[in-house]
Amino acid sequence: MARLEDIPEATRIAAAELPCPSFDTTPFVAGPKLAKRRVAIISSAGLLRRGARPFVKPLHDGEGECRAVPSTWNARDILLSHASVNFDRTGFQRDMNVVFPIDRLRDLAAAGEIGSVAETHFTFIPVADPTPAGIADEMAAALHSDRVDGVILVPI
Repeated sequence: MARLEDIPEATRIAAAELPCPSFDTTPFVAGPKLAKRRVAIISSAGLLRRGARPFVKPLHDGEGECRAVPSTWNARDILLSHASVNFDRTGFQRDMNVVFPIDRLRDLAAAGEIGSVAETHFTFIPVADPTPAGIADEMAAALHSDRVDGVILVPI
């Protein structure tokens, strides 16, 4: 993973000057301003706490597992169980925020850019078929009970 300070100065400047796109459409849902939102993370990294039971490889399409990740977990105790020949784990090993940007959310909350960080986040390992509706419903109910009104999706 490249760090900003390792990128040549001309490239850094060019990237910083890229225009931000604007869109003619508006979101299909309304909600509070970002500075008032409570934000959670949903990551497909298959994160687990050191010593926890590993994710089980799905036995058939559509079988999946979703797990809660409390905000209180220590970064040193979080393991990445997502495995793929197309996925380089080096970024995660150097900075967990690549797959679970909890520290960045905390920074945004401290700066007043977002309202607050959710108590619980979610992680799973993708399966061939979409996540079963039951798992999605349980996740949505848990996020709703934590008053979450913004989510960062982190596909791995």
